[in-house]
Amino acid sequence: MECFGVSSVQNLQALSALLSTQQDNDDEDCENAPACAHLGPGHIGPPSKKDKEESAAYVRKTSKDIWSEEEVAEGSQYDDLDDPRPQPEYEIILKQSVGTEDLFLGLNRKDPSSMSCEAMLVKIKLPGTKATDVALDVKEKFLDLRTLKYKLGLHLPHPIHSDGGKAQFFSEREELEVTLLMKRPMDFVNMA
Repeated sequence: MECFGVSSVQNLQALSALLSTQQDNDDEDCENAPACAHLGPGHIGPPSKKDKEESAAYVRKTSKDIWSEEEVAEGSQYDDLDDPRPQPEYEIILKQSVGTEDLFLGLNRKDPSSMSCEAMLVKIKLPGTKATDVALDVKEKFLDLRTLKYKLGLHLPHPIHSDGGKAQFFSEREELEVTLLMKRPMDFVNMA
């Protein structure tokens, strides 16, 4: 039993001597090298992206622009604070096409939520306005309406197809109805 204890002590001393000589040799190699880098676990793998992020932040700071294009909302060029024309009353209604299979059987998986809507109806009340006086411009997320008496710059709640819409002016009600088809990029998931 004592022999076993002595041999394990000797083994430990031999291992210690072996490791200490390798460590001494590594230190000597670093002293001879002009720039010895001490590597650690953080140096494994590709270099970090912090340097790239800092350089991009520096480029933004050196630019004289106050905002980037991503930060400016679409339609902000139409915001005219000096324009004294009032904003007309308007109402946004979401529409969906519902058939008998949806109503009775529920085959198309449509529900009353806005996720199942295909179109957006914007009703704008324009008292004392003629259809010829209305100028309408529709973008993907912005509706701009100008008349002699009113001005409306409306940021839309959902993106729409700007070229696939319909506008109709009702003279007896003095109301403009704009029907806009909504962009639904996830319809194949939601409606499947």
